[in-house]
Amino acid sequence: MIIARLVPLAALALMTASTGMASVEAKSSVDPSGLWRNPAGTLQVRIAERAGQLTGTIAWAAPEAIADARESGVNEPLVGTALLQDYRRTGSGRWQGRVYVPDMQATFVSNIKAKTESELDISGCILGGLLCKHQTWRRV
Repeated sequence: MIIARLVPLAALALMTASTGMASVEAKSSVDPSGLWRNPAGTLQVRIAERAGQLTGTIAWAAPEAIADARESGVNEPLVGTALLQDYRRTGSGRWQGRVYVPDMQATFVSNIKAKTESELDISGCILGGLLCKHQTWRRV
């Protein structure tokens, strides 16, 4: 009797999962190439695909971003800095690579997930995933 009740629930779960997969598949057509800005509006990053990998270079930096970087010891100009490095597709609308954080002068493992044509979620973690940060970038 219990098994008979579980079968329809399992079928419903499979239908829901397959519906979710369809929306994920639709996101695979999102092309992240182009100009994106961080949530604070202090950086614009140009994302391009080269040899099957995504890269992102700072195209514009607000004076406060430049000042923050200088206070952290960054003496090179921010514009032209490779922020997103070696991102490879890991699934539909998803990439994994490395993100350079100028204020910390460090590079971290990072993931990009295309939410929509105009929004990317960018996340990165340190200490084996204990400390993570997430940002939603918007297309310019």
